[in-house]
Amino acid sequence: MMKYTVTVDGMQCGMCEAHVNEAVRKAFSVKKVQSSHSKKQTVVITDSPIDQQELQAVINNTGYTALAVSGEPYEKKGLFSAFRK
Repeated sequence: MMKYTVTVDGMQCGMCEAHVNEAVRKAFSVKKVQSSHSKKQTVVITDSPIDQQELQAVINNTGYTALAVSGEPYEKKGLFSAFRK
């Protein structure tokens, strides 16, 4: 699984967050997408890697500005994950 964090400029409210989330869900097969206008970021979790430039373009097409995209491997953390080794 991969986790992408996108710095997004221009979101002002919960509706802005929903608009970005919907656009990302339509463009990619994602497990989870969560935007925060107060943190100015969108976090996307996917099963397989996605093109970071394409992700940035999808967000830019919503009318907001995707400033930076970073990707990293993501490991789901469950209740007992601390005991697995």
